[in-house]
Amino acid sequence: MFRDRREQDAHVVPHQANGRLIDELAERCGLTNARLHRTVHKYGNTGSAAIPVSLDEANRSDAVADGDLVVLAGFGGGMSISASLMRWWRPSPVHASAMPW
Repeated sequence: MFRDRREQDAHVVPHQANGRLIDELAERCGLTNARLHRTVHKYGNTGSAAIPVSLDEANRSDAVADGDLVVLAGFGGGMSISASLMRWWRPSPVHASAMPW
């Protein structure tokens, strides 16, 4: 799946339809549990919220750090699929003084 060592350090946050699909993804792509973020065991199939929920948990647990590569991969009914690769930077806290209201 990844071509060089830096890319092997990417985190993968997949759609959380069920644990068996995620296990198959991990096996076929050679992903480790440390880099494959899953929450289906905790929350079940959360539908379209699965990726944001899993990414939030990875962030809150300090599993992803500034500069890490993160792959988001999802699918829907029929043949709908999507994936994106991003470089992670922690969100900055928003101060009340920055709000226009």
